[in-house]
Amino acid sequence: MAPATNGHETAAVSCEHCPLRRNETFRSFREAELDFMRRFKQGELKVNRGASILMEGAQNPHFYTVLSGWAFRYKTLEDGRRQIVNFAMPGDLVGLQGSLLGAMQHSVEALSPMTLCVFDRNELFTLYQAHPELAYDVTWIASREECMLDENLLTIGRRSALERIAYLLAFIGSRSIASGLMKRSNAVTIGMTQQHVADTLGLSLVHTNKTLRKLVRRDLLRWGDGGCQVFDLKGLAELAGWEDTATEARPFL
Repeated sequence: MAPATNGHETAAVSCEHCPLRRNETFRSFREAELDFMRRFKQGELKVNRGASILMEGAQNPHFYTVLSGWAFRYKTLEDGRRQIVNFAMPGDLVGLQGSLLGAMQHSVEALSPMTLCVFDRNELFTLYQAHPELAYDVTWIASREECMLDENLLTIGRRSALERIAYLLAFIGSRSIASGLMKRSNAVTIGMTQQHVADTLGLSLVHTNKTLRKLVRRDLLRWGDGGCQVFDLKGLAELAGWEDTATEARPFL
């Protein structure tokens, strides 16, 4: 089964001029690693907002690095109810699960227009053989994803509705700035709907709306047609009892 995108392939940005390499959040490549990545990368894929990049159960010959834009990972029940499990931002891998397990265990949908670097999953073993440092990076990225899922599970299981939403917006805002998706400023705009918030946190849409209004009254954020404008990421993090511990430069492919 092919990925269910409505995207199209484009001419690739060279690895030497990759915009992620200019972001201090990400670690540097040695020349031998950069040379391998030039050959490992197959091209780029442009994806429209709302497009399904990968579908649960799909078998796809490729996996991807997010070069620009962002997406969400989700699972659905037979009756259509959806649980968003995490978000993919610049530098994150998409489709690695399908590369290792043969089929995707979740779906991925674009929250904005995106550009994805395309890699052949059949060459993944070559990466492990020829460049153990890059193989370690893949393992690090997978481990980081596990840590984020742990925090998300804690949020759904133990935080109150107010703490859940405060955590989610602080988490997304902090990650967005670090990845270069958004610029650090007095207000950070997060382009998602209240339904996305509800589907991430296991809340009803009505409960989500009422809780967001409480945060608005505290002057922590404002919600409009374009999404959420956050005025105080630190205040949201403190309300949720969450601390962003990411301090060291992180790897990417």
